[in-house]
Amino acid sequence: MYEPVVIYQDNHLIAIKKRPSDIVQSDKTGDVPLSDYVKEYIRKKYNKPGAVFLGVIHRLDRPASGIVIFARTTKALSRMNALFRNKETEKIYWAVSRAAPDNPAGELKHYLFRNTEKNKTFVFDEPDKKGTQEAVLKYEVVAEIGGYFLFRIHLITGRHHQIRAQLSHIGCPIVGDNKYGYPRGNRDQSIHLHATELSFVHPVRLEPIHLIAQPFDDVIWDKFKDVFSHFSLTESE
Repeated sequence: MYEPVVIYQDNHLIAIKKRPSDIVQSDKTGDVPLSDYVKEYIRKKYNKPGAVFLGVIHRLDRPASGIVIFARTTKALSRMNALFRNKETEKIYWAVSRAAPDNPAGELKHYLFRNTEKNKTFVFDEPDKKGTQEAVLKYEVVAEIGGYFLFRIHLITGRHHQIRAQLSHIGCPIVGDNKYGYPRGNRDQSIHLHATELSFVHPVRLEPIHLIAQPFDDVIWDKFKDVFSHFSLTESE
């Protein structure tokens, strides 16, 4: 059985570096979710009999990679849910596009409508459609190599497909994301979007936690290894 890449764990939380192919929790595909792999990891590592509790705190799109954190206790789950709900976490992403925006840095504010039947999010410049939600992110284009532009994104709100939809809306679809306008998908069905940093106050110990996970090796991400090391000198272990 696949063993997940663990970047942080204690008695209350466990953080994983998710592969692009993983789903965080069960869905209609019937594929084994990351949460099941993590439960099995905990059961074996700590020799736990019976069912293992694991609470899903947040999600990450299946074709994206990066940090996903789970709760190992109900106390941690409820408190982490509150941190995410109240925007008391800091989330940083890497994204790669073949296009650059007019401004190399700035804030994007749009209004998103999620179509559940199509599993797609639509972007509006004004809140003129029933059911739209405000979406905000900050971005900076930090490097360009061989026609590929690396975005560093600070996600303010956490809407469905938010980064993918907003970057596409400004003419910068993410590499591999043909759902949102990139002309072709990646062979492994991944997209070049990676949740690289997550910061928060530990829900029980009340200590600051800063998690870092660099992208998995591939021909495009590897172009920017020196850039990653400039922004994040060490990776969580």
